Amino acid sequence: MKNPQNILVVAAHADDEMLGCGGTMARLRAAGSNVAILLLGEGPTARMANDTFHNTVRQEALRSAVVAAASLDIQDVHCAGLPDNRFDTVPMLHIVRHIETTAARVQPDVVFTHFAGDLNIDHQLTHRATMTAFRPLPGCKPVQILGFEVLSSTEYAPPGIGASFHPTVYIDITDFIEAKQKALADYASEMRPWPHPRSHEAVEHLACLRGSQCGREAAEAFVLYRGLG
Repeated sequence: MKNPQNILVVAAHADDEMLGCGGTMARLRAAGSNVAILLLGEGPTARMANDTFHNTVRQEALRSAVVAAASLDIQDVHCAGLPDNRFDTVPMLHIVRHIETTAARVQPDVVFTHFAGDLNIDHQLTHRATMTAFRPLPGCKPVQILGFEVLSSTEYAPPGIGASFHPTVYIDITDFIEAKQKALADYASEMRPWPHPRSHEAVEHLACLRGSQCGREAAEAFVLYRGLG
C-alpha cells in the first residue's frame, strides 16, 4: 500500500473500527497517511431496556472513540448518530449521504469498511452504503475499497447469509498489535473476558492466525472489493 495517502474508515459502531483495522490504522498513521473515521451508529443503545440513559451511552461511545483514535494519533472522528442495530429503519439514501459528505471532505484514496457477509444488520448496511457512496462513476476519483472482519459478527454469520470471509489482502501489523490493543482498552465497556471473541486474547489470537497465513507474526486481513492497478 502506497504512503502517504488519505484513508477513510467507515464503521457501523464505535469499536468496530479498532477491531477491524486498528493495527492497520496505526501503521498507516506512522507512515504519514491521513486517517479519518466515520462511525455511523450512535452507540450500544439497543442493549438498553428503556431510553433513560441513551444520551449517556451515546456520549460515552463517542468519548471512547475519540480517545481510542487519539492513541493512534488520529483526530478526525465523526459520528453520524444512526439508531443502534436499527439501520434498516433508516432510508439507504440517508446513510449513503452521511458517507458521501465525509468522503467529499476527506477525499480518500483507500476506504476500509465492513465485510458484506457479517451477521449484524448494521454492518451489512454499512457495507452496502459504502459501496454505493463510492460507486465508480466517470470523472470520480478512483478509490480502493477493503472489507475488514469484526470479531463477534463476521464469524457468527451462518451459512447462507452470504459469502464467507476469505481474505485476499493481508497487512502486517507485527509492530502495531500493541497499539491496537491499547486503543481497544479505551473501549473497556465493549471488551469482554476470554473466551468471548471480543476479548483482548481473541484479538491477539486472530492477529497471529492472520499473520501465519501471510508469513508474518501478526496481521489484519481484508477482502478487496475494488482496486486499481
